[in-house]
Amino acid sequence: MKLVYNPYQILAERGNTAQAMARQYHSYHLLPNQCSSLVVQTIRAPVAQVWSMVRRFDQPQCYKMFICGCTLRRGKGGIGSIREVNIVSGLPAETSFERLDKLDDDLHVMRFSVIGGDHRLVNYHSTLTLHEEEEEEDGGIRKTVAIESYVVDVPDGNSEEETCYFANTIIGFNLRALAAVTETRRLKATNFNSV
Repeated sequence: MKLVYNPYQILAERGNTAQAMARQYHSYHLLPNQCSSLVVQTIRAPVAQVWSMVRRFDQPQCYKMFICGCTLRRGKGGIGSIREVNIVSGLPAETSFERLDKLDDDLHVMRFSVIGGDHRLVNYHSTLTLHEEEEEEDGGIRKTVAIESYVVDVPDGNSEEETCYFANTIIGFNLRALAAVTETRRLKATNFNSV
């Protein structure tokens, strides 16, 4: 087994909390045919607000722009639940079946595994953590740091770099969309409360 990437280097400038989260939740020992990476996004909204969107295993389409629908096939959205995700046209897949493996409302940790579908993401496991940024922004606005990492088998005919590039692109779009949605909600709530 090998450790292909070093999340501590990626998060070196993000502070002690980010590095602690990386050590605890975002480090993987990989098999020879696997690759892994992580994507980080800072969100100008409180952790509780961001978590309220992320934790909805039954509604990933609220912020994941490549998902057009989701149906729970087993469970009610808690650990062990299985969802069928419908993917927007134009991507090399139509459906994905995913199982919720961890949901920690206190530590803001969500982990899921892809267990089927018509795509090439075999043995895909994703972990998403949220924590409050250590430095407060001007104006007293607290920011959230979202870290999403994964491990996946490298498909035949692809390199580790190609596989990570594809996964990082999708995750990056999703996390930027999460930031946009939660920041817009924060602004609307602030404007409503100031009226």
